[in-house]
Amino acid sequence: MHSGLVNKLLVALCVMTMAASHAAPLLVAHRAGTGDAPENTLLAVQSALANGADMLWITVQMTSDGVPVLYRPADVSALTEGKGALNSFSFLQLAELNAGHTFSRLDAAGNKVFPYREQPVRIPTLQAALQVIPKFVPILLDMKQLPAAPLVASVAKVLDEEKAWDRVRIYSTEKEILTLLADYREARVFESRDATRQRLSSVALSGSCETPPAAGAWVGMELERTVTVVEKFTLGEGRSEVKARWWTPAAVSCFKTNPEVKIIVFGVDSSAAYQAAEKLGVDHVMSDSPIKMKAIRAAAR
Repeated sequence: MHSGLVNKLLVALCVMTMAASHAAPLLVAHRAGTGDAPENTLLAVQSALANGADMLWITVQMTSDGVPVLYRPADVSALTEGKGALNSFSFLQLAELNAGHTFSRLDAAGNKVFPYREQPVRIPTLQAALQVIPKFVPILLDMKQLPAAPLVASVAKVLDEEKAWDRVRIYSTEKEILTLLADYREARVFESRDATRQRLSSVALSGSCETPPAAGAWVGMELERTVTVVEKFTLGEGRSEVKARWWTPAAVSCFKTNPEVKIIVFGVDSSAAYQAAEKLGVDHVMSDSPIKMKAIRAAAR
């Protein structure tokens, strides 16, 4: 083959490889799109999928009678007209509450309105959500509620019944939840937030990448987050507040040392944040508003 043609083919292949390595990140709808509809409801799920979400991040807690439901705050007063800890309610009691009670938006005149007070939406069970969400849509399940053991057992029971383990990956900031999930061979989990934070801090402060995530690991952290750096002295300590831009080219390169590591960047809700995440080459961005991100992603193409 002519050397000039070979060179052109090699250049084309290189360009294609570079383009593939910087594919546009997939969109994760945070709490099923908390900016667009009452969060963690089936209405939010439908809205997110209709507006281009590739994955759904949903939060699960357990009722007093052992039913896993989609709800994030500890107290029902945060989103509904009720009051009290979610795990003090039975599912039948929760079913009477309006999950859209506090959801608001601005009308055409700029006035704050509550569109779901007259059209209530309900807190769904995890089982109902799994039956509604198309099986090809990956689900990222956030589990924070304590005590951990009954929550893990109740969620595992539903995932068994729905044969849904392969559709779900689980995230938790609670060490005990991750420890208990290790007993379920079907469970797929994120690496712990502590481990991710330690790696990012090491890259940022020392430039070292001694222990990158294992092959196939999933990791997640905010694009930006205010952190406190503590310096210990002999007789005291000094503290500095820093707005940390965790994800840098060096950090992404470190985390991608081993194959098939997936990075999700949290808190991507503006055009600037999306462009930064895309430039870094992360795999997924998590946003509160798929509707807003739909326009941002279209403009970036």
